[in-house]
Amino acid sequence: MLEAVKEQWRNKGRLVRTRQRRFQWLFLCVIAIVVLTLYTTVHQAKQPSFFPSFSPFAVDLDQPPTYEKLKKWERDLPQHNLDLPYPEGRTGGYVLFKNQIQMLGWNNQLNEVLMNTWLAYKSGRAYVFQDYIWKSDYYPWPESKFRESPPHTPLNALIAGPSAGGPWDPDDPAPRSVSEQWFDIVCPKEERRIINTHDVKPPIQWEDGDVIFNHWQKLLSEAPERCLEIQPAPREEDGFPQTFDLFLWGSDRILSLWEAFRDSPVSRLFETSPIVQAAVDRNAYLFMPRGPRPPVPVSRNPYDRMLAIHLRRGDFKEACLSLANWNSTFYSWNLLPDLPDKFVNPPGYQWGNNTPENVAFYLERCYPTDEFILKKIRTARDEYVKAAKPGDVRHLDVLFLLTNDKSDWVTNLKKELSKDGWHTIVTTRDLELDQEQKDVGMAVDMDFARKAAVFIGNGWSSFTSNIVHRRLVDRKEPISIRFY
Repeated sequence: MLEAVKEQWRNKGRLVRTRQRRFQWLFLCVIAIVVLTLYTTVHQAKQPSFFPSFSPFAVDLDQPPTYEKLKKWERDLPQHNLDLPYPEGRTGGYVLFKNQIQMLGWNNQLNEVLMNTWLAYKSGRAYVFQDYIWKSDYYPWPESKFRESPPHTPLNALIAGPSAGGPWDPDDPAPRSVSEQWFDIVCPKEERRIINTHDVKPPIQWEDGDVIFNHWQKLLSEAPERCLEIQPAPREEDGFPQTFDLFLWGSDRILSLWEAFRDSPVSRLFETSPIVQAAVDRNAYLFMPRGPRPPVPVSRNPYDRMLAIHLRRGDFKEACLSLANWNSTFYSWNLLPDLPDKFVNPPGYQWGNNTPENVAFYLERCYPTDEFILKKIRTARDEYVKAAKPGDVRHLDVLFLLTNDKSDWVTNLKKELSKDGWHTIVTTRDLELDQEQKDVGMAVDMDFARKAAVFIGNGWSSFTSNIVHRRLVDRKEPISIRFY
């Protein structure tokens, strides 16, 4: 009996010790997780900013996309084949514009992508397309989440069509655009002729756009080498060493190229990328009219009833002040003479130093007040409706505000707009986007503005200018394109 009692106590002791060991082990695991978390947090702060963050407790879904499938798709384009017959393959002609602007806003580069593609096309060469490289503070993620520094976005995430390697017209024998990675294969460095812009630009830099284009076309067409690479002049020699530079885009000298460029296959076949189109389709329901039934039968298509307005705020005020001091004109296609709301540069300007009166005149149009915006929207709507042909009923009750503003300013403006009969008001912030769509959010905004019945833009903006380009290629009426 005594031995049985002793054995029972021994068993209880073993059970207690086992439970103690399990508790100690659990306690040590908890301590280890806490230490690991603290270490990870401190260690991250010391790491280069382009490493993605990590937490053992949660997965951060708001990360930049990898674009693995899209990159593979670009690598596997059918024109990436050395055995293709001329004018493609190992005997074809190619031109890489390494002087294209990078690390600025997307629309500063889009201008050049399209015009350089057209120049390559007219020269009988394949255009070499490149990734879009972001200016770091424009990227929609903080540096702590960068996958690479600076961040890159494949061109086919932003656009589709011949500039990004898409096909030309069925009966067009022109060589298709190739990626920069394929250019390194089909045109190894030892086979390239380097053309520096400082050897080409000086005698033509201030000529009209068609003169500049024709000069480059002759050079590229007559060059006997298969592989050409255009390199930029040193910055101290040419601050804007692009083939078609800022001084051309920011003046009416560009307009001599308009009609031919508008009708070119580069413009006609320019398309919305599948990623952008998916974002447009995903958010289309936001624009379904939610107000009372109109007094007359109107279109069921919300884009036929939409007015889109580009309202860039924030740091753009400083840009407007700089534009005023340099007495800058509207930008690029915003200068087309058939468009309403022209800007006439005021007198009294001195080089780099405008008068206070002229600066105020600029700001009224470049960084408008709420009252100016409301008035412009009313005017644009009324004049578009009145311009309808007999039997064509127009009704605008859907409003899209394309804006980078993140303050309460937009909320307050929406309240005023509601009083003017806009029953459906959507802003950039209302769009729901996945990782890839967020990365190309500016192109998503642009596509909505392209489709809208009326668009009001900022005349000094390349973003606005590229929307104007697409709307005019789509044969939208000039009265549907306005500037505040």
